[in-house]
Amino acid sequence: MAKVYLDNAATTPVRKEVVACMHEALSQCFGNPSSTHGYGRTAKSGVEHARKTIAKILNAQPSEIIFTSGGTEADNMILRCAVRDMNVKTIITSRIEHHAVLHTVEDLEKEYGTHVIFLEVDAKGSVNLDELEEALKNNENTLVSLMHINNEIGNMLDIKAVALMCKQYGALFHSDTVQSIGHYSWDLEDIPIDFITAAAHKFHGPKGIGFAFIRKNSGIKPMIVGGAQERGYRAGTEPYHNIVGLECAFVAAYDKLEEESDYVKGLKAHFIKEIKKAIPGIAFNGLSGDMENSTYTMVNLRLPIPQKKALMLLFHLDLKGIACSKGSACQSGSSNGSHVLSEILTEEEMAIPSLRFSFSKFNTKEEIDYTIGVLKEFVES
Repeated sequence: MAKVYLDNAATTPVRKEVVACMHEALSQCFGNPSSTHGYGRTAKSGVEHARKTIAKILNAQPSEIIFTSGGTEADNMILRCAVRDMNVKTIITSRIEHHAVLHTVEDLEKEYGTHVIFLEVDAKGSVNLDELEEALKNNENTLVSLMHINNEIGNMLDIKAVALMCKQYGALFHSDTVQSIGHYSWDLEDIPIDFITAAAHKFHGPKGIGFAFIRKNSGIKPMIVGGAQERGYRAGTEPYHNIVGLECAFVAAYDKLEEESDYVKGLKAHFIKEIKKAIPGIAFNGLSGDMENSTYTMVNLRLPIPQKKALMLLFHLDLKGIACSKGSACQSGSSNGSHVLSEILTEEEMAIPSLRFSFSKFNTKEEIDYTIGVLKEFVES
């Protein structure tokens, strides 16, 4: 049976060189980075080398890179600490953010009485920047939290424009960049953003490790206490093997960025072209069918089949060896459906099954063609 993995927005296969790097770290460098003896100093040196490497690629300062367990922890830390430590009274966001942001904002509203403003999104899932500017004009002590690439529909935010607008009105700007770090170039000296987040497993690194970029002199204090690790921002023994795995994946992603992104763009373009021919009634959610205004790594589409038949769709694809998703992996246990799609689709459109296919360097055009053939057969059966 064919095995086709097209759920790379959920997590990616780990590069072989990353596995080798982590194996060496686990077997040869087991010291605690906080220990003062040789074993500890070796591990500490590796951790700091990784921090410097990441900072250099992003054009940031090493002290601005804080290792976390992943994007969810980083989002939580930044939002909660901004309210607690930086006198943030208003958070401006949207209802199509990742739940790591949405649930945190909801908790802050209950715990601190934080004023939360949800910007409207249009039928394609785009935020209205004129509405954002009005909200910035009329509120003080504000933090804006808008993701760079939506993890379900792939829409891209003009992150520099938002950053400049926030700077103009004296607001802080946080962006969940989990779907874009490792896939797009960044210059954090050029973009006046205060906070971004990343997770290694989204760019062929290990799970359980990521980082937060926290602009220097932010005033944020630690959320996890108990030690002085990570410049005092995050207590806990650093997972050296995961950090060097993150570094290896990060370096590989940016060393090969142009070559690999061009390849994956070709896969997405091929998918869009061929599925339109194979299934004429197909429709794309958000801007995911637009090669210019959505990420090159995913599409989200609606299939012209009745709802009753749709109940077997994912099961059928799985039987055929095809892995994809109905939405974010983080909500796979929920029966409520996609909160992103419910914001942009009509009730009639929501009744039609939607699927997210996401691509990586490890996929092939042959896999795309096989997947489209299976979908076509299912729709026509």
